[in-house]
Amino acid sequence: MDEARARELLARERERVERALADLAEHEGSDELADYDQHPADTATEMFDEELQETLAVRLREELAAIERAEQRLRDGSYGLSVESGEPIPDARLEIIPWAERTAEEQARYEQISQ
Repeated sequence: MDEARARELLARERERVERALADLAEHEGSDELADYDQHPADTATEMFDEELQETLAVRLREELAAIERAEQRLRDGSYGLSVESGEPIPDARLEIIPWAERTAEEQARYEQISQ
């Protein structure tokens, strides 16, 4: 993949993730029902929403870390090569997931092992 295109894709994804994290942080702690005597179902819904937001924040922070690693690989000249095998990652995959660290096949194996 062309270096300029990779930089463009990574910058776009970094901006998306940082904006989403900022939005989550902005809404954090906005317990609009917290001052009222709540029904247990309201409390459960509020807890679910908080856990969902935290899960989203964790996922976004992981994506941001992966984007940062991809930016480092771009700087050191190894962007577009699998961190596992050194094989080229297809451009089509990098267009969709610019922070991809492995080929699709390697990623599938990696995820199976991680489970």
